[in-house]
Amino acid sequence: MAALFTLAVFSVLLPGFLPLEFRHHRYDELVRALLAVQRDCPFISRLYSIGRSAQGRHLYVLELSDNPGIHQLLEPEFKYVGNMHGNEVLGRELLIQLAQYLCEEYNLRNPRITHLIHQTRIHILPSMNPDGYEVAANQGSEANTYLTGRANARGVDLNRNFPDLHLTLQKQQRRNHHVSLAPNWQQQTEQETYAVIRWLQSYNFVLSANLHGGAVVANYPFDKAQEPSRGPHRSTASVTPDHKLFQELAKVYSYSHGWMHSGTNCGDYFPDGITNGASWYSLSRGMQDFNYLHTNCFEITLELSCKKFPPESELQREWYGNREALLAFMEEVHKGIKGMVLDENNNGIYKAVISVSGINHDVTSGIGGDFFRLLLPGKYVVTASAPGYQDQAILVNVGANEPARVDFHLVPKAVVSSTGLPNTSLPLITTSRAPLHGAESPRPKERRRPRHRLRGH
Repeated sequence: MAALFTLAVFSVLLPGFLPLEFRHHRYDELVRALLAVQRDCPFISRLYSIGRSAQGRHLYVLELSDNPGIHQLLEPEFKYVGNMHGNEVLGRELLIQLAQYLCEEYNLRNPRITHLIHQTRIHILPSMNPDGYEVAANQGSEANTYLTGRANARGVDLNRNFPDLHLTLQKQQRRNHHVSLAPNWQQQTEQETYAVIRWLQSYNFVLSANLHGGAVVANYPFDKAQEPSRGPHRSTASVTPDHKLFQELAKVYSYSHGWMHSGTNCGDYFPDGITNGASWYSLSRGMQDFNYLHTNCFEITLELSCKKFPPESELQREWYGNREALLAFMEEVHKGIKGMVLDENNNGIYKAVISVSGINHDVTSGIGGDFFRLLLPGKYVVTASAPGYQDQAILVNVGANEPARVDFHLVPKAVVSSTGLPNTSLPLITTSRAPLHGAESPRPKERRRPRHRLRGH
């Protein structure tokens, strides 16, 4: 009896000490759950909407940070997106539980969670397709099919609705990042897709995962095949310039997950529990390819359950199977390099291009001049460039844990010309004696597993 009284008092004193909700949430219940997190953690949370669905439901995002609503220089932006397909619901529930867990553990002064929230700006979008979810929920988990509620209210698959930038990339041979959109792109996208694209353009996201269902595997770009399939059971991997990095990011989730890494789930076999998207099966106009080609963000797709709409009795097991993976993947945003690009007056330079020798994919600096570039451990030549400024190159060693700090101070070309200095890169600054990290390895080919049914991604 005394123990129960102590627990009751403790619950009152700590408003975040609330049990996780292992149940399905309809739209109104989802909104209430997010508002409850904001109520219990008012100083580290912010609830905002990025737009509305076709039927007018808000696409709510919960932000968790020590300064919600503010981008702090050198603090990376991270996002999770769930329920893109309305009938793939586990990601939606896991993200609600993740928000509740982060709030609760922060109030309990968990050092790992406190450090994560103080060093990261986390954005959680539990449902990108709330209209489709309501259709699937009306049918129920037991009777749900592979298609009911998958699309939005207008019958469009949102993971086939982003602008296809692969063809544009081929035409823009000199540009390997921030591929431009066609003038009429807005007319080609659904309301939900449009809202997400504007969201991506408004925040300098560094790392992301898109949560799906129908298999158990971590899927990395590219999703679209560059070559036609060679048969029903083989496909060539379509790899990015950051192929090895994406493999490692996928393995972080897979090996932190309770059983994904076994690779033997749902009748499939994926070595290490990961796969290249196109090697599994090719799709065009997907969200993870769009993130990589149009923004600074590296996104993977997480297939988290054999059942698209698992019953409530399985949600607790799924939470404990995914909890560590959700946290470990977020922590990967603090890898590689980060720093400032400054002018001669120490003002940040916006949209400076950060290039890494040997990796044909650049990123750009944010409004305040800060930048983030995920990299594997090793030694790299990193160059910053901006219109009107002399390029600067730095040799930097990247460790396995904290990101290496790399700051650039760019000199206007007019100043360089007036001093009579040659218009070339500044001397390299060696920051380590580690062996030089090689460029990305040749593009490997991967075997395709048999396709048994329509998958989540």
